[in-house]
Amino acid sequence: MDSQLLRKQATLEKKHWWFVARRIILDWVLVNLNLPADARILEAGCGTGGNLPMLAKHGEVFAFDVSETARQLAEEWKSATIVEGSLPDGIPFAGETFDLIVLLDVLEHIEDDSAALRALRARLRPGGRVLITVPALPALWSYHDERHQHFRRYRKADLAARVRDVGYQLTTISYFNTLLLPLIAGVRLIRGIGFGGRQDDLAIPSPWLNEMMQRVFSQERHLLGRVPFPVGVSLFAVAKVPEINLGDHRNIGGI
Repeated sequence: MDSQLLRKQATLEKKHWWFVARRIILDWVLVNLNLPADARILEAGCGTGGNLPMLAKHGEVFAFDVSETARQLAEEWKSATIVEGSLPDGIPFAGETFDLIVLLDVLEHIEDDSAALRALRARLRPGGRVLITVPALPALWSYHDERHQHFRRYRKADLAARVRDVGYQLTTISYFNTLLLPLIAGVRLIRGIGFGGRQDDLAIPSPWLNEMMQRVFSQERHLLGRVPFPVGVSLFAVAKVPEINLGDHRNIGGI
């Protein structure tokens, strides 16, 4: 991602409805993971660091990113130890392991996403978990994905297969950002047929609309794990490293 886009994202992360609501939802997910009080958390591909203060509420946070600009912006949050690194072959913190690794809209940027998941698995403690979010539904592919250098959008079955194939035990997988799917799909359809030009989604709508969309999206935290979402703009998954050989255990239950 180019430096100009990173600086724009760093500003938007503080108040754009999507970033704010996603942090609220992920904070709820982490509360329900019941992490150890002294949890060690690694954010792989931390970008400009907007998630770091939220993660720091749940443990000691370490992070890496390949972009120097992103790391400099992330340092301004003063919430984590941040170093240079990349996936799948440049993971830092050699010899260290973590209770939780998060990849928040990162896998879609990596050509060999399976290799990235496999490499990170070795950095998890026995019983440690990985939290993943990715953009969903290939039908929603747009200029936004191209501008942000995505390789793909995921179907639920695709992400589940990636996670299981590299040796994780998948415990939760669900679409989310479902309530606003009709609105987002409509906007992308209109842009896709030539109206409004080629635009990414990094623009804050009017204050009242931004607030409304934030409230609607964040309310999904009360439904995740209780109501199955058949589709959504995004996917999230939680998986763990089995403490013993559990075989092919394929429970996809609550968080």
